[in-house]
Amino acid sequence: MLKYEIEGGNLPVVICYPEANQTVCTESGAMSWMSPNMKMTTNSGGGFKKVLGRMFSGESLFINEYTAEGGAGMIAFASSFPGSIIPYQVTEGNGIIVQKRGFLAMEKGLELSIYLQKRLGGGFFGGEGFIMQKITGNGTVFLEIDGYCKEYDLAAGESIVIDTGYLAAMSESCSMDIQTVKGFKNVFFGGEGLFHTRVTGPGKVYIQSMPVINTAQRISPYIHVNDDNNNNGGGINIRLGD
Repeated sequence: MLKYEIEGGNLPVVICYPEANQTVCTESGAMSWMSPNMKMTTNSGGGFKKVLGRMFSGESLFINEYTAEGGAGMIAFASSFPGSIIPYQVTEGNGIIVQKRGFLAMEKGLELSIYLQKRLGGGFFGGEGFIMQKITGNGTVFLEIDGYCKEYDLAAGESIVIDTGYLAAMSESCSMDIQTVKGFKNVFFGGEGLFHTRVTGPGKVYIQSMPVINTAQRISPYIHVNDDNNNNGGGINIRLGD
């Protein structure tokens, strides 16, 4: 089993301590620091179909493998956005489905593949995207969560309704569908959009409190890009207090 520790609070980093010849895999560019005996190998992680799947799911095209040589090693992976890093123990029949760009790192032996939602409506309108990621096999995977992570353990047939973008991950045993917001005033004046995502158990559901896309939309009105050739090629102004 891979040894690790998660530090950093709201700006988290997971520090892994692989034993000799143990390998940790991640998307390219995710490594933050490591011991000198960690050897890196870059590959497609399973051929053209795997590369294509990662491209559509928002991940980098290739996988980096880091192996501890000559003894135990150390390697760290930092989150790309303020939030949480959660470990998930994957076993046969207990895989996990993750939002786009949610995969951070994993033990070698796990398989990262594309996940197409069975119901097209849930993909196009539910806010989580038609294409997600599925991680199966045996081992530990580390997931990036935007903001605080709230975990629910749903019983068989139990459901939870989640607003657009807040679903971070769910057990592969869960199912997903969309739920239409009812009522004219609710749709046009409620501010919640037309659809919500409904996840039904059994299984675990991970909800994030600060989706990066929502954060970008909130701050975009305060950012103005100048395209002024007479002002050193332009720049960015941030307007506060409006």
